[in-house]
Amino acid sequence: MTTLQRVPALGTHPTSGANPERAETRELLGHASYDLLVIGGGILGITTAWHAAQSGLRVAMVEGGDFAGATSSASSKLLHGGLRYLQTGEVKLVAENHAERRAVSQDVAPHLSAPLTFYLPVYKGGPHGAAKLGAGVFAYSGLSAFRDGVGHLISPSKAARTVPELRTDNLRAVAVYEDGQMNDARMAVMTVRAAVDAGATVLNYADVTGLRFTGGRVTGAELRDRLDGTEFGVDARLVLNATGPWVDHLRRMEDPGAAPSIRLSKGAHLVLKRTAPWRAALATPIDKFRITFALPWEDMLLLGTTDETYEGDPADLRVTEADISQILDEASISVRDRQLTRDLITYSFAGLRVLPGGPGDTAKAKRETVVTEGRGGMLSVAGGKWTTFRHIGRTVMNKLAELPGHPLSQDMEPMSDLPRKAPLPGFASPDAVTHRLLADGGLPGSQMAPDTARHLATHYGSLAFDIARLANEDPELARRIHPDAPEIWAQVVYARDHEWAQEVDDVLRRRTTLTVRGLDTPEVRAGVERLLKSRR
Repeated sequence: MTTLQRVPALGTHPTSGANPERAETRELLGHASYDLLVIGGGILGITTAWHAAQSGLRVAMVEGGDFAGATSSASSKLLHGGLRYLQTGEVKLVAENHAERRAVSQDVAPHLSAPLTFYLPVYKGGPHGAAKLGAGVFAYSGLSAFRDGVGHLISPSKAARTVPELRTDNLRAVAVYEDGQMNDARMAVMTVRAAVDAGATVLNYADVTGLRFTGGRVTGAELRDRLDGTEFGVDARLVLNATGPWVDHLRRMEDPGAAPSIRLSKGAHLVLKRTAPWRAALATPIDKFRITFALPWEDMLLLGTTDETYEGDPADLRVTEADISQILDEASISVRDRQLTRDLITYSFAGLRVLPGGPGDTAKAKRETVVTEGRGGMLSVAGGKWTTFRHIGRTVMNKLAELPGHPLSQDMEPMSDLPRKAPLPGFASPDAVTHRLLADGGLPGSQMAPDTARHLATHYGSLAFDIARLANEDPELARRIHPDAPEIWAQVVYARDHEWAQEVDDVLRRRTTLTVRGLDTPEVRAGVERLLKSRR
């Protein structure tokens, strides 16, 4: 891409209202006194920081890597009630999950989520019969008060018209139900923005090197900036350990004798180019407890997931050849072979589910959130699922209010007094934003491409207009980053100045979809690196 030669001149001036420089944030963290220090910038830490800041507490959040840089951007990208929980009789849990799914998709982040129709194929000799699955999806939709329609059965021929790559050999029927999906990395970044808008101070790429103690109580942390080596510390009345797979590592900093509290399950996924349109997702039963997904997502196809015990170092997590083979083999139950060739794979990723410690099959374990208090008073939170991230934030805050001695309750508003459906930044109808971007021309010299307009609307909401303004002020920023993707260079500048992007992968993997699409070429990476360095 020869046009990338002009990139170094782009975006050298921070946009208005940009995030503070890292040195400024470190100075603030090192000299202010906080009510709550959240260690961990995955969705559990992010949602807690957001709710705590809304309640009026002085909140700091630090993360050793990028925000949502691990498991929180390696999910199946679903907002769902959890159909499999009906199998174990957890009816109340499904109803609660449905309520949270609707709240997020309708009242909190309609610009970052979308409805998705699911097909459950029933094959001859499969683990479930048509009558059972038909009753199951009917009950599932009933627990959503039928707000998304009524779960029902359709014929194989009708299903194949919507999903041409559906394997119809020995297909008896297809059960239909409704759920939703999202871009998890974008949802996480927007929630960080919401926390900052509410008053939280945040910093990524800040490693915890030790904990601070006062009279045997954990009262802060020692940190090291991974980007330049600067060492600093943060004082806080209470510290929350929300480090996900590393939760026990931090617990041992508090108490070297702390027993393991969690176990880990690996979930791997593949991303493929599509060979045909997909207007519904497939959720194919593997056995009585497991299903495999084939999800239309970001104009691609997402396959997975695995669910196996993981006992290695979380930092060493990788997608293996065995994972790839398993995912493709399981997908082949319901997906035609031509859609499953390896040359269509653009990306693979894996995350670690954090489950309560104990015996048993990880596939059957509950995805529940557990909050514990250590010997030094540090709280640790682990588990949960993306769909209920707001509920997790409220749960942790209620735990803070109930601590012995009520150390923070006098300084915080009760959760019951706060808005239950506070929207995330950019809240808007993506259809309306798309229409306005196209109607206003969007970019200098020509009308904004429809795929770019739609991409901006569904990843930024009304904040897409800020990116369009950047592109209008500098025509070079209006160009596509790669000709085969909708993203434009203005998004890189915006990620750098407003979304805490520090490294190339922050931009290409989590602020945009270039890596997931397999389009993070050396030329693209070099251009992004030059833009990131232009502000440092």
